[in-house]
Amino acid sequence: MTEETREKFGMKDHPFELSLRPSDFSEFKGQGKVVERLELAVDAARGRDEVLDHVLLSGPPGLGKTSLAYIIANSMGVNVKATSGPVIDKPADLAGVLTSLERGDIVFIDEIHRMQKTVEEYLYSAMEDFVLDIMIDQGPNARSVRLEIPRFTLIGATTRSGLISAPLRSRFGITNRLDYYTHDILASIIKRSALILNVDIEDDGAKEIARRSRGTPRIANNLLKRVRDYAQVKADNIITKDVADKALTMLDIDEHGLDEMDKRILETIVYKFAGGPVGLNTIAVSVGEEAGTIEEVYEPYLIQEGYINRTPKGRVVTALCYERLDLPMPT
Repeated sequence: MTEETREKFGMKDHPFELSLRPSDFSEFKGQGKVVERLELAVDAARGRDEVLDHVLLSGPPGLGKTSLAYIIANSMGVNVKATSGPVIDKPADLAGVLTSLERGDIVFIDEIHRMQKTVEEYLYSAMEDFVLDIMIDQGPNARSVRLEIPRFTLIGATTRSGLISAPLRSRFGITNRLDYYTHDILASIIKRSALILNVDIEDDGAKEIARRSRGTPRIANNLLKRVRDYAQVKADNIITKDVADKALTMLDIDEHGLDEMDKRILETIVYKFAGGPVGLNTIAVSVGEEAGTIEEVYEPYLIQEGYINRTPKGRVVTALCYERLDLPMPT
């Protein structure tokens, strides 16, 4: 990485601390309305010297929910304590996190919809009244102890907002949903990441990777790293459109962003079940993958792009699927 690049990203003295994750709202690409609302809320809270309201961020994985949580903390000038819903399995774990906070600190809970119900109920009073009622002992000796905790901001991230209970959802003052990115925005993210990774990339090369990244920055950065490896070994460390195409073809990712499992799912429905309808569990057994993984990881993109329809009887492929697989439409 050149000295100018380090200075540009504020890492001149500590070049190895620079990551692909943006650290400021100005560096965060895409999600324009969400960023505008969050930046406004942060500026208003800082102007009043208040603690920011609780924030709920929802949307598919890899779109920047965690990055936004750290950007908010950086903009507010406070600390972040990060954890995830499945990790907090008893109230004592939650108490340990909340009692170690200072005023204004941020607690970031990823996959908050997977939090235990008993722990979630303790969170209600903590979010609303900033107190924590802990039960000590059991039976006749049981008693409740109220712990005062500093005012804090809870940022919850979820990929399945429908699984969050209504009482918990109502306690978030700021709610935002992140959507998939356009190819142009992904290309700008890829060029920024390439600058940090110290690899030369042409505009057409960045656009080629962006087209195959399923609208997701995390996937785009992962593909960039693999294309970088290919370019380093076979193309003098320069990523052109042709180099990106060859590298991604080697990874079994076609020009429409479909990977090996995507095509296996579509071909299974077409060849084994005559285009559907077919149940999710049947598809899972046929392709050797968990039904939950197909439903949460692969299916959203296939539905959004118009390859599959969900019907009451099961999954059905569309005309676009036959076109992309170069198959004749059944009569």
